[in-house]
Amino acid sequence: MNLEELRQQMDQADGKLVEAFCDRMEIAGKIAAYKKEHQLQVLDSARERQKFKAVAEKAGPEMEDYVTVLYSLLFELSRAYQGHLLDKTTELTERIRHAIDTTPQLFPPKAQVACQGVDGAYSQAACERLFRMPSISYFSTFDAVFSAIESGFCQYGVIPLENSTAGSVNAVYDLMIRHNFYITRSVRLKVDHNLVAKKGAKLGDIREIVSHEQAISQCSAFLETLKGVKITRCANTAAAAKLVAESGRTDLAALCSRNCLELYDLGCLAASVQNQNNNYTRFICISRNLEIFPGAGRTSIMMVIPHRAGSLYRVLARFSALNINLIKLESRPIPDRDFEFMFYFDLDTSVYSPEFIQLMGDLQTLSEEFKYLGSYSEVI
Repeated sequence: MNLEELRQQMDQADGKLVEAFCDRMEIAGKIAAYKKEHQLQVLDSARERQKFKAVAEKAGPEMEDYVTVLYSLLFELSRAYQGHLLDKTTELTERIRHAIDTTPQLFPPKAQVACQGVDGAYSQAACERLFRMPSISYFSTFDAVFSAIESGFCQYGVIPLENSTAGSVNAVYDLMIRHNFYITRSVRLKVDHNLVAKKGAKLGDIREIVSHEQAISQCSAFLETLKGVKITRCANTAAAAKLVAESGRTDLAALCSRNCLELYDLGCLAASVQNQNNNYTRFICISRNLEIFPGAGRTSIMMVIPHRAGSLYRVLARFSALNINLIKLESRPIPDRDFEFMFYFDLDTSVYSPEFIQLMGDLQTLSEEFKYLGSYSEVI
């Protein structure tokens, strides 16, 4: 047979497949109505296991794995369709709807905001991008920023989450597991690192450079050109600049923003020394209360899923079934729990879509622990 004849056969098989799929979904809808009438759960794990075994045996050894993957997706599509028909409402979906209805239409121009670091920190620049007139309280650690929000000491906090060059800020992800908060907005800030020192110092004089570990990582190529120079990590890039200013040393330099030059009366030894010019850091704005401002098109969640084969696939398949784009997936080990991980997801989906509300109702049934972190827009 030639290729055209084989394609005709494939078209005929696809026609039967589509017809069978539509029949199956229609039956799934009837099952959903029955479950709703008799107050039964959509997910029936025992039935699924029996079905997997039956179709695998029918497919035979050569096609067993392929059929298993196919039916995994079919089950997710069926559950998504059933969930749509059942219009499931949970305590979480009710809180989300309430937040949408009660959050002010405009993001506040001024607020008491917690940031990590000191004057001149990149967190300050991100904060001033988010708020027109922020009143900033500085804290020495990210943990203290989260605590300031939880205690109500500050209304909002601004925290760096990831960098386009150095990747995720792992310490922040670990703190997100421990603290209760919601993300209300995010911002991408272009980051330019400069090597600064006391005025009059020369590059050849420098014997030690201090900065935050992320800045050091982002400037690794430049730092490798400096021989015999000690690299010291500190809590913040602006704190590094302040340390240089207060030290009185001409052999000490810092990697920091240009804002620190005037702020701490320093000189620039080398400008824009980061590895890449398109170096951006993404900051999140967090709050104690759930606030969903108009235009929210990104949602962040955290989940602990069962430690068995296919658990993560089922979550990803649900995103696919509802045509929801996954734009970030991060995993972090859970402290004091051997080989268990918290998965962090960023989803590209409008908070106003029915698929979003359905997903928020569905995901709790697929996870051992589920944490909704908020829906928000990003300032670019």
